[in-house]
Amino acid sequence: MLIATSEKIEGREIAETLGLVRGNTIRARHVGTDIIAGLRNLVGGEVTEYTKLLGEAREQALDRMVAEAERLGADAIVGMRFATSMVAQGAAEILAYGTAVKLA
Repeated sequence: MLIATSEKIEGREIAETLGLVRGNTIRARHVGTDIIAGLRNLVGGEVTEYTKLLGEAREQALDRMVAEAERLGADAIVGMRFATSMVAQGAAEILAYGTAVKLA
């Protein structure tokens, strides 16, 4: 599956637009991670626990979007974007979305 943030794929023609595809996940922080992050805030530096949590969430949202595109018979997804929003204290949604297309 080709995925592009642009509206086209260089060197390929879009034969058919299949529509919007999306994948999402909601992840919550863990109390233990919050304690470690709080301590890291005292000394500075990357909060690797949160980096890992958000990286896994992005991959899961991306995988779900690709699965939806495959069900539609798509060859590619164009205009792909990520969005995030807080849904509750300590929990956030990661959304991956784009346009599923068939290539010529």
